[in-house]
Amino acid sequence: MRHEMSFIKNGFTLVELMVVVLILGALAFVAVPRISESTTTAKKNACNNNVDIMNKQIELFMIETGAYPDSDDLKDEVGLRASFPDGIPVCPFGDDYTYNKTLKRVESHNH
Repeated sequence: MRHEMSFIKNGFTLVELMVVVLILGALAFVAVPRISESTTTAKKNACNNNVDIMNKQIELFMIETGAYPDSDDLKDEVGLRASFPDGIPVCPFGDDYTYNKTLKRVESHNH
């Protein structure tokens, strides 16, 4: 009997384990939405940066060639593809970037 009592004194009670599980659950409840929100914010920032980079490259293209791209699809513009050796940037949300020939700019997305 004495041996069984020493085991109980050294272990955790069910109440103590439940308290720990509740604390971990509360921390997860708070942390998971924040992580998800920060992922979305990072994707929005990456999309905006891609648009800025493409518009700067379009301006450099104009300076080098004397004309703005005339294709609606930037992937078709051979001179502009040289500015992006790894390919035209892709929106992290999977949307296509659109080039406005009238404004001579890549338009921003609303995410």
